[in-house]
Amino acid sequence: MYVCDYCGQESIKWLGKCPACNQWGTMKEIRLSQSSPKGNGMNIPSSLSGKKSEARLLHEINADDEPRIDMGDAELNRVLGGGLVPGSLVLLGGEPGIGKSTLTLQTVLGLRGKRILYVSGEESARQIKLRADRLGPSEEGLYVLCETSLEQIFQHIEEMKPDLVVVDSIQTIQTENVESSAGSVSQIRECAASLLKFAKTGGVSILLIGHINKEGTLAGPKVLEHIVDVVLQFEGDQHHLYRILRSIKNRFGSTSELGIYEMRHDGLRQVSNPSELLLTDHREGLSGVAISCSMEGVRPFLIETQALVSTAAYGTAQRSTTGFDGRRLNMLLAVLEKRVGFKLAQKDVFLNIAGGLRVTDPAIDLSVIAAVLSSNGDMPIEGDVCMAGEVGLSGEIRPVARIEQRIAEAQKLGFKRILIPAHNAKGLDAKSYKIELVPVRRVVEAVRELFG
Repeated sequence: MYVCDYCGQESIKWLGKCPACNQWGTMKEIRLSQSSPKGNGMNIPSSLSGKKSEARLLHEINADDEPRIDMGDAELNRVLGGGLVPGSLVLLGGEPGIGKSTLTLQTVLGLRGKRILYVSGEESARQIKLRADRLGPSEEGLYVLCETSLEQIFQHIEEMKPDLVVVDSIQTIQTENVESSAGSVSQIRECAASLLKFAKTGGVSILLIGHINKEGTLAGPKVLEHIVDVVLQFEGDQHHLYRILRSIKNRFGSTSELGIYEMRHDGLRQVSNPSELLLTDHREGLSGVAISCSMEGVRPFLIETQALVSTAAYGTAQRSTTGFDGRRLNMLLAVLEKRVGFKLAQKDVFLNIAGGLRVTDPAIDLSVIAAVLSSNGDMPIEGDVCMAGEVGLSGEIRPVARIEQRIAEAQKLGFKRILIPAHNAKGLDAKSYKIELVPVRRVVEAVRELFG
């Protein structure tokens, strides 16, 4: 049989294009065994399968919040929605070497009073021990198992009865019910389905670590993301210190939260106030630097936008961005030329978001324009000024979301003035803030406020 690697569509013959999701080249061959059991083919021991399920009336079901497990990590608890829910299946994905195993091992080492089984299909027990010694003191309740057979893993779980199971990684686990190699579509699907049934019936939380492919999505069939309860993405650049933990899917909390970590020689350090780390202390008198108050989910932080405008050395001007959408930069430069009157067609424009972050918040538009104009005229922006606003095609400053949180973050870090859209200023009590609110309606007004 052939199965689509993206959506799980099955076909008895190979197809170049999946008829369900219209993706090209995603049909993978799987081998079906005649002796494999029907249905899901799950070999869960009877002692782990739990009691028989029964239908219940909706009004008789208790809707109280589930008791969550405190992971001992404020950033991880925030992304999970307050902690780990017992009986949940969590998938953590990220690029190779980004720190997935380090984050997981560091977290389980800090848990107290819990029996934890760490199943490793990639590393030896000695490698895990060396990493654990580097991260900190080990907890007595942590057991390490180097195994790739799902049936053997279930036997060890039956003997130990742990509170939390970590599987590193799901692509290395295989079951005898499927005649294919580990990491194939059928193996990942069957192993994930078996682990899900065990988690729901046994009440044991399971944390899966998964790889991602070259497109940046989780490796394996798309049905893997539908099976699990929570999908976490660990992002960052190996050449930068900061790592971002995002929630792509969360059945027990919000998907707009994120956690920020700093990679150090002794593990990952939680960054409780990222704004102070993303701002340069010595920016006074420097042109091409503007401070913007951005939002990542529901968390505000100030970031530094850097721009460099120079005369094009060759005939065609360059447009280069790091951490920002290049097409949006071209749009903002067109707005500057059409609505404000600055001619930048023969100028090279380079834009960088400090700290290695990638920002998609449209409220950073105003700081991008301010940094470009500052570098073009070599006019520094005052160090106690920050801004937030989306720029429209007609040159207007459009309102942004969560303006109160942005203002509070700028005030906390000691800024004196903040440029905000005039529409957001309606209903705000300027006297209740210690920071001066400067409402602007158009880009021309913002330029006048910044440069006189």
